[in-house]
Amino acid sequence: MTGWVLATAMFLAPAVGLVSGTGGMAEAAVTFSCQVSTTAIAFGLYSPLNANGDAAAGSWTVICHANGTGSATVAGTLTLSTGFSGNYASRFMESGTNRLNYNIYLTPAYAQIIGNGTAGTYAPSATGTVTAGQAYEVTGTMYGYVPPAQDVAPGSYSDAIILTVTY
Repeated sequence: MTGWVLATAMFLAPAVGLVSGTGGMAEAAVTFSCQVSTTAIAFGLYSPLNANGDAAAGSWTVICHANGTGSATVAGTLTLSTGFSGNYASRFMESGTNRLNYNIYLTPAYAQIIGNGTAGTYAPSATGTVTAGQAYEVTGTMYGYVPPAQDVAPGSYSDAIILTVTY
């Protein structure tokens, strides 16, 4: 084994698809504007000798504001990019040319990979009714896991994941 590595916080860059919509009632005219915020998944020090691997959590928040008159339903879907790996099944963090495998999951059971809803991944979604002048907020947790026994060079490892909310 080569020693300890620092798995640095993943950078989650929020991106939002801006769409205006009209509500479910004929007389309603509501438009939405949504904001996304995240907290990164920071694994800290990873030891290849730890038989349990390394786990950490991050979070996301989406707040949609309704403008206009009446009320309407807003539905949104959250997706995560593949990061440096280019695929969901085997995400990795990099330190130069070195790689440390990990993934991001919907639950702490580490069974449901968050992705774009294809290739066995999950894309969480939520729906809510908002009255003009009010806000609708949805929050969630992302669970990161680095498998044990990866013999990697010491260094600072990171990945760049883009979080997108489509509504």
